[in-house]
Amino acid sequence: MSNIQSILAIGSIFLLSMISLSFNGALLQNNGVELENKVYLTAFSLADDLIEEIKQKGYDEKTLLFPTVNRSTLTPAGSLGPEGEVYPYYDDVDDYNNYSRDADAPHAENYHISAKVYYVLETNPDSKSSTQTFHKKVDVTVSSPYLNNNVILTYIFTHK
Repeated sequence: MSNIQSILAIGSIFLLSMISLSFNGALLQNNGVELENKVYLTAFSLADDLIEEIKQKGYDEKTLLFPTVNRSTLTPAGSLGPEGEVYPYYDDVDDYNNYSRDADAPHAENYHISAKVYYVLETNPDSKSSTQTFHKKVDVTVSSPYLNNNVILTYIFTHK
């Protein structure tokens, strides 16, 4: 084998190895994206499950038996949270204020789920209210060491 043939053989082996490394890198990156998507999908599912659970509860402790048209009879904004109940026996939306728990899934562990409940202005649901209104906003946050950003789902409950 002459020098030129040897150089061509070495060059083609080098080119083949570079193509192989590039292909393997693309496969690994694809697997990483797939796993990240599964982690985010699980986080969204956990947040949605909690919102669906809260939807099954009454609007306020004061409206469980009879509806009210008087905002001042609702739980004060500074007192949102359980009124003696413990999870899973919450009976109204604001019992979930400051709720938190940890959850694991088959492909990722250490999810942390938390919820905040607060009154919002009826004319502007993006603004918190320091007084009782017929609109409560629930923010459910799911965090995990495997998530680059927390997943936050929001739902507004109304009572009319």
